[in-house]
Amino acid sequence: MSINPTPPPAPAERGTADPGPRDLERGTDPGRGGGAGRDGASGSDQRDPGRRPAGPRGRDFDTEGGDPGPRDLGREPGPGGGPQLSNVWVYKGRAYDLSEWINKHPGGEFFIGRSKNRDITSIIGSYHANPEKIEKMLERFALDRDARVEDVHPKNNAPAFLFKDGFDSWRDTPRYRFDDPQDLLHAVKARLRDPAMKARMKRMDRWFNITAAALAVAYVAVIATRLSVPAWMPIWLFVILMVMLRSSLAGFGHYAIHRAQKGATKVLVNAFDINYVALSFVTADGHALLHHPHTQSEVDIKKNVFTMMMDIPRWYRIPIHTLHKFGHTATGMTMRLVEIVKLTRQVGVADMYGSLRGALPHFIGAFAMRALLIGEFFLFLFLGDVWAWIAQFVAVLWVSTFLVVASHDFETDVDDLPEVETEDWAINQLNQAYDLKISGNRYVDCFLSAGLSSHRVHHVLPYQRSGYANIATEDLMAEEAAKFGVEWLPRRSFLFDRLPDQVNTFLGQKSRPAQEQGHGFFREHFSPQALKTSGSYVVAGFTGIGTV
Repeated sequence: MSINPTPPPAPAERGTADPGPRDLERGTDPGRGGGAGRDGASGSDQRDPGRRPAGPRGRDFDTEGGDPGPRDLGREPGPGGGPQLSNVWVYKGRAYDLSEWINKHPGGEFFIGRSKNRDITSIIGSYHANPEKIEKMLERFALDRDARVEDVHPKNNAPAFLFKDGFDSWRDTPRYRFDDPQDLLHAVKARLRDPAMKARMKRMDRWFNITAAALAVAYVAVIATRLSVPAWMPIWLFVILMVMLRSSLAGFGHYAIHRAQKGATKVLVNAFDINYVALSFVTADGHALLHHPHTQSEVDIKKNVFTMMMDIPRWYRIPIHTLHKFGHTATGMTMRLVEIVKLTRQVGVADMYGSLRGALPHFIGAFAMRALLIGEFFLFLFLGDVWAWIAQFVAVLWVSTFLVVASHDFETDVDDLPEVETEDWAINQLNQAYDLKISGNRYVDCFLSAGLSSHRVHHVLPYQRSGYANIATEDLMAEEAAKFGVEWLPRRSFLFDRLPDQVNTFLGQKSRPAQEQGHGFFREHFSPQALKTSGSYVVAGFTGIGTV
């Protein structure tokens, strides 16, 4: 499978405490037999002979009681019990200090500040039209040494609940190759450099923005009509329009996340939150920097987040998850934002955003969206139309949730997915994503699907600024993919193909604890542990746990 052309230092050079990032060769999963388990086995890991034996329980820095972490990876604990990290970004196994680049980054301060203490090889390779040029620029910030395990945060500086137990970013981050001039990604980018194509992309981006602005006006008009003249806006029509408009505006926010985080985009990106699913202030990191470059790997947090509801007994799943997400809307996501403010103050505004001026638009936009969403609820409540708000909330939440998980095989465990036998990152991305069809019109579906209709192009070229630009690129990419033997499969219907699978998986299956313990229907729903899990899940929503 794909590896970087510049491997990490050999064990003899880097020391026995430095196993290096794993490549894409999946071996026996810990805990599934054949190697060291995650929870107590010791001995060499069969997937990576360079690793040291696993420590007791394979614990990490995010466990209770300030456990100093995975001794097998060689990190020394810091003053607070967490990892002792250096001021480093890792690229192709080498260490760089990009602190001075945070304020100068054309893509905005956020992406550089947020990727500190991570391996940014795949981020640079996937998010830049010319990563070779970026690589030359990086040499100005080189520390002239190989990366060490202390340089990489075990959980990517993200909440531990987003990852599987035992995950460590140094070991488990996939390593792809982006410097082969003969691969699909280079072929597509070469054609996109044509001046006519560049001009067309700019036109498509402009029309995308105009459409989004019109949808924002329609959104305000629909709510105002429902509240002022409800006879003109019956509840069934209001709910349908809210599903369509909130999904569409979230689609604009989706692409705003992938744009340079500069100027007004820092505020407008929060449109991604309007369908009650995500918190863009968190998602801009988890979606753009973890999911896209490392799709369907252990780094990809998207799968773990959207399968949390599977711990809930199936008959409780809809009401409990709905209450959980209402908790997010009411208080949870605001609490998470407050935590981010505190973290920013602790770490230092300059380290994350370059300056207070660079950070303020992010926070103003995020808190403004929270105020809008909860303000709408109280407006409907005070005007005596709260049931209309509840109806649209439930419909928007569940349709949007299924849309998000419909574009990948999230119902399949990562370890059960078929290996894609290719060293080409772009081909791998095409095999990991689906294009969706709702109405049949690609330009309409671009918004109805929250930006996920032209999903394959989006995954190969995540830096493109709009869904319309992706649509304009589809034919080109299909032609180039054919040259590499990749069949361009038809779009998959959301309503008649993906949605039935999602309903069966996420609503019809037993809870994970019931499957693991062999419980029948009664014990799945009425055991003390099931009731406790359900109650805790609701409370977690109001406190911001599970916020994405």
